[in-house]
Amino acid sequence: MTEASDGKRGLGERPQLAVKASKVDSWFAQEVLPLEPALLKFMRRGWRNESDIRDLCQDVYVEVYETAQREIPLSAKAFTFAVARNVLVDRIRREQIVSIEAVADPEVLGISVDEPGPDRTAIARQDLRRLQAALERLPESWRKAVIMRKVEGLSPREIAIRMGVAERTAFLHLASGLAMLADLFQDDLPNAGSKS
Repeated sequence: MTEASDGKRGLGERPQLAVKASKVDSWFAQEVLPLEPALLKFMRRGWRNESDIRDLCQDVYVEVYETAQREIPLSAKAFTFAVARNVLVDRIRREQIVSIEAVADPEVLGISVDEPGPDRTAIARQDLRRLQAALERLPESWRKAVIMRKVEGLSPREIAIRMGVAERTAFLHLASGLAMLADLFQDDLPNAGSKS
């Protein structure tokens, strides 16, 4: 009564290995382990904490070896570095996760809650009025392009489609509008300081 003979497995058992262990061991020793200096260099470029580099490499080796037990990859180098990239991406994602409890209490994160005071609110409103006035001074096509890009977040290609013009034309409207807007703001700065 061997499970391998009838193709059935019990729960929690590992799937049958497709490649003999000795062949995987040999392949791993000949093809993967010689890549270690390049792998370490690759990991150092992608990860700042030197003390984690060896652990990250071990994670790569485990993944490569387990995959080779099912089927040996055609290119050991390409596969190993693809796994290394994925290991780095996974680690970066895990490092960026912040617990909900920490977010609920900003002091735990070591940051201060910076709510704008009345003076900053007044300045922001004044800046918005200046922006609105400057936008109204732009030619209509330039103004539309700037608003679609900066407010709606559209790409130049999407702006071109919406405006019914060539992508190059949309890009020129956007660039010209932004340049004129910057000039209007620059010209307005001395006046804004003397009005108060």
